[in-house]
Amino acid sequence: MRLPSIGRAEAGWHDMSGHVVHVVRGASAREAYDNIISILADGRLEARNPFGAARGIAPDPAGQRCVCLSEMPVDQLGRIIARRLPPDRSAWHGIAFTKAFLAARGGGPILYAYDGTPQAQAMRALMRDAGRLPAPRLHPIWDLAPFVDLPGRGGTYLFEWEREWRHVGDLRFSPEDVAFLLMPEEYHEAAWGFFEDARRENVGPAYFCPYLDATWPRQRWERALRERRGAPSRRYPGG
Repeated sequence: MRLPSIGRAEAGWHDMSGHVVHVVRGASAREAYDNIISILADGRLEARNPFGAARGIAPDPAGQRCVCLSEMPVDQLGRIIARRLPPDRSAWHGIAFTKAFLAARGGGPILYAYDGTPQAQAMRALMRDAGRLPAPRLHPIWDLAPFVDLPGRGGTYLFEWEREWRHVGDLRFSPEDVAFLLMPEEYHEAAWGFFEDARRENVGPAYFCPYLDATWPRQRWERALRERRGAPSRRYPGG
């Protein structure tokens, strides 16, 4: 599936991003670093929890488990960190992909069908009708449901500001699929050295994409993204 126009963002569109970021957390910055290195070595983001309108009611719960990402620009991700993560705001890292990559894998942005709206009523009616069929799990509504949230009932917190994208099921990737990595700058050299060793000893994948720090000013991380990926060297992109 070719979707070349997905993720278009002009240079001056500072509120837009051509990328989506999966946040990797930890109880400390070191634990977050260990977690992201483990994920990168495995080349897989696990879809551990169900999301969407059919969470808890779908006939096949596994089909509602998702990997979650945000399309926020790098310098705005701090809003998610402040809301979601531990008091130590360095205790997170991120793996970024292009929107085109995620869309080609079947992922996409989520839709908010607010409680009481025609959209929410239609979604609930479709799920209800599907559940009455002799083979309910074959109805395509369950493929759509992970990408639709129904906020607003019972004082549900509204998360549209997170600008969320999802991928149903585990997301597998190779080093060439990763657009950039986010981690505190003090871990950049260690990560680069780790992957240089992995490449040299042929013991696992090596990620030589740009490394960014979300606390950098916009001009610095934009420059890092423009740096060409190339052969590994002591001077890592963004460093």
